[in-house]
Amino acid sequence: MDRIEIKPGVFWVGGIDWTLRDFHGYKTQRGSTYNAYLIMDEKITLVDTVKHYLYDEMVARISAVVDPSKIDLIISNHVEMDHTGSIPKLLKLCPNAKIVTSSQGKQGIVRHYKEEWDFQVVKTGDTLNIGKRTLHFVTIPMVHWPDSMVTCIPEDKLLLPNDAFGQHIASSERYDDEIGWDIVKEEAAKYYANIVLPFGMQVKKALEVVGALDVDMIGPSHGVIWRSHIPQIIAEYGKWASHQTEDKALIVYDTMWGSTKIMADKLKEGLLESGMHVSMRSLKDSDISDVMTDVLTSKLVLIGSPTLNNGMLPTMGAFLTYLKGLWPRDRVGLAFGSYGWGGQAVGQVEEVMKEMGWETPLGNVRLKYIPDPEELEEIRLKGKELGELVIKRS
Repeated sequence: MDRIEIKPGVFWVGGIDWTLRDFHGYKTQRGSTYNAYLIMDEKITLVDTVKHYLYDEMVARISAVVDPSKIDLIISNHVEMDHTGSIPKLLKLCPNAKIVTSSQGKQGIVRHYKEEWDFQVVKTGDTLNIGKRTLHFVTIPMVHWPDSMVTCIPEDKLLLPNDAFGQHIASSERYDDEIGWDIVKEEAAKYYANIVLPFGMQVKKALEVVGALDVDMIGPSHGVIWRSHIPQIIAEYGKWASHQTEDKALIVYDTMWGSTKIMADKLKEGLLESGMHVSMRSLKDSDISDVMTDVLTSKLVLIGSPTLNNGMLPTMGAFLTYLKGLWPRDRVGLAFGSYGWGGQAVGQVEEVMKEMGWETPLGNVRLKYIPDPEELEEIRLKGKELGELVIKRS
């Protein structure tokens, strides 16, 4: 696959990772791309690089446009090694190139690679003329690292925001309309839920900046390039950053001997009667990153675990640790589960919900051994009541 000219004189020269299935602990069933963009101007400029093992692929694409030794500037929008990993090798080809990055970016690159290269530090509002074009820089700290920034090229109406608006998709197609909105939105939502979710306030500020820019193309550093669905993805980011949810219930559970699953099924029955849309996720069968994609849009989250020894099942402990780190806000929760003698798990689950600031208006549901028909009816009614409560508020 050759380099692709996305704007006159601007080329995609990244790398495609077809086999990637785990990224920072979440499942990437569609693989990923590490995007880099080559700008041909009086000063030849490369925006971001690729993970180290895709270096040769990137250099081959650059070489199809220009001798890599002629690169004058390397813009580093973000210091993580999936974007800076090729800089050490690349600088051996173009030793006179200058690295343009934020102050935090410089600190991170020096710390990672133990090299004092030639840096130019930029901040929000700074510009850099490279010939026919003037690059504009905006720092967006904590979207999703302190060093993050975006590079805008007004002459091309092109925004290069690194990890913002990214998706993990490996594809020969390079644009959102070639893949289709449904798939790209799904992967963008999963990416947001598993990486960007804790930083909603910072994302809102970044969206204000992006909204003021005149752009008709957004080239993130993962996934496909946005050119047809820019208003839609900006709108979705606005919802996600504000923790807006839908009248949907998500039931996440694990079970030991089947009783907690019986409870989950009965809660689902009541929720459906209330008119709620319901998703079920068993931690035996679902990866936590896919569960988080459901959490992103669900107003009501029910979490169930039996008690093992004096705590919850290890799968549930891992999920809740992951959930707390991503910190979805403004949810309504219900903890449930069965137990044999101690019964501590349900209280521990509920405590995590309260730590995240979730409402738990109906308390929890904790039953010993196998629920009997009368208890199952109570569980069904509780599910219905909870669903009706959430729908009434919306």
